[in-house]
Amino acid sequence: MDKPNIQAISEVLITDMQKRLFNDYKVMRKNNPQVTDEDYDNALSIMVNEILHCNNMKDVNELLTEYCDLFTSYDELTVPTIDGTLNYVIGLLVKQCKVNVKPV
Repeated sequence: MDKPNIQAISEVLITDMQKRLFNDYKVMRKNNPQVTDEDYDNALSIMVNEILHCNNMKDVNELLTEYCDLFTSYDELTVPTIDGTLNYVIGLLVKQCKVNVKPV
């Protein structure tokens, strides 16, 4: 992938995956008060680092496989496939484009 494409994909992945991780953290914290903000910060730091080291869709697929527990059955990505990963990433990019488009 081209550097600008990798950067764009990394940005949307970080945004979406951070939200998913935070929601997961809230549930874990509710069920286990010993989970701390530091635990979340460490997990987020590791995840962002892993996202930034993705160089192609195979890497993204492996990342999503590692973090598949952040997805629900409603996401249709509980066990990522190459097609599912592509659909997920394209969906994030399309959503980002819609946010950046200003009405005429």
